[in-house]
Amino acid sequence: MIPTLIEILDTSIANVALGHIQGSLSAGQDEVTWVLTSYLVSNAVVIPISGWLSRLMGRRDFLLASIALFTLSSMLCGMATSLEALILFRVVQGVGGGGLQPMSQAILLETFPPNQRGMAMAIFAMGAVMGPILGPLLGGYITDNYSWRWIFYINVPIGLLAWFMNWLYIQDPPYLERRGENEGIDVVGLGMLSVGLASLQIVLDKGQQDDWFAADHILILSILAGVCLVGFIFWELRQKNPIVDLRVFRDRSFATGNVVMFCGFFAFFGSIVLLPMYLQTLMGYTAFLAGVVLGPGGLIMLLFLPLVGKLTQRVDARFLLFIGLLISAGSLWYMSGFTLGIDLGTAIFARNIQAVGIAFFFVPLSFLTMAFIPREKMNNASAIFNLLRNLGGSFGVAFVTTLLARRTQFHQHRLVENLSPLDSAYSISLERIKQAVALRLGEFADTTTYAAGVIHRYLQREAAAMAFYDVFYAQAMMFLALCALMWIMRRPPKGGGMPQGGH
Repeated sequence: MIPTLIEILDTSIANVALGHIQGSLSAGQDEVTWVLTSYLVSNAVVIPISGWLSRLMGRRDFLLASIALFTLSSMLCGMATSLEALILFRVVQGVGGGGLQPMSQAILLETFPPNQRGMAMAIFAMGAVMGPILGPLLGGYITDNYSWRWIFYINVPIGLLAWFMNWLYIQDPPYLERRGENEGIDVVGLGMLSVGLASLQIVLDKGQQDDWFAADHILILSILAGVCLVGFIFWELRQKNPIVDLRVFRDRSFATGNVVMFCGFFAFFGSIVLLPMYLQTLMGYTAFLAGVVLGPGGLIMLLFLPLVGKLTQRVDARFLLFIGLLISAGSLWYMSGFTLGIDLGTAIFARNIQAVGIAFFFVPLSFLTMAFIPREKMNNASAIFNLLRNLGGSFGVAFVTTLLARRTQFHQHRLVENLSPLDSAYSISLERIKQAVALRLGEFADTTTYAAGVIHRYLQREAAAMAFYDVFYAQAMMFLALCALMWIMRRPPKGGGMPQGGH
């Protein structure tokens, strides 16, 4: 779980430090965002091929090499003296981090007996779910009180601990043989996957900023991603030793679980971005107060994850997942009813309800998705599952930022229709503000222009708030729709056990 936690932390911990990095390294606004994008791109490429790399090198050796590379590159990121060097080391860090999530999950699933796999997924979820929550909070605290370099240096002692623990306790099971000498390298498949995922990640990360398909480079990268990834699917299905074995999707529980995970993290990760943004930009919360809202939810998740893991041994995991989806939908629906006058307790309550829902979502879903996967295919299946989870988060962030901008424009256009001298409410408000301005600045001040500006700022704030509520509502409906889809998954064996022949 430790390698998973530090890897996911690094997908978001640098977000809040970009301004400090920009000033320290004399970089432009567009240039410094590559500190985030470079990591996500290399990470996305390595995750799906981690199963193949574990066969090539041996899973234990691959995991240890990944931890070592991630730890070393983290130290080099902190020591970087130029933006170019930092971006290069972030690429290497993403390569090292790509195998940490899927290998950790595969090892946990195989180490625990089948009737305890729900608990294993609860342990894994502590890293996978807590990472996106702790990242911005930890990054902000370190940056404000120390230096942005320490957001990378902090990985070094944790990485060394993770390497030593895995070296001491992890061994490859007998059925996982190192087959590097017997397997050729599927160069065509590797090339199409790398180019396709790299292009897709850049599109998702830069699309809203560059106005999507209005920008030629976004359009070209989108076409390239589509062609490469579609071509990759057809190519891999015809290979004897594919880089990524897509035949695992023949299991309907695995296929459905991946769809639910993609859509669930699509909505969940988007809301993790939205709520702090809403509190800080519209409610005037400081970064610390936004952290106060998010922090208790993390503690609640830590309490509920082991409980849900234990429940998978006694209750149909599909029912637990159904509860998680309903609670998640309810929390987002509650957020869609916010107003600009809510107090701190209301925001904390909504976030805490969401935390309970995510605990009931992630653990049963991971257990159900992997319930019928043979042990020897667990590395490959785990790699695909983690890739789609990460892509769901990337798509979710791109979706919410785009929808937020579009809905803000829509509501602003509709509200402006009422800003007319013929509208009595507008005229009354304008006169009141003009009188207040005159009392404060004197009769000779341009009270009309000042009052109109005040009303316009209020209008922009209200339009933005209405857009936030629309996006929260859309995410709630997505969780609600998944309630029907999840019943396609097969009923897990009683007590969490694997049926005969399951291996």
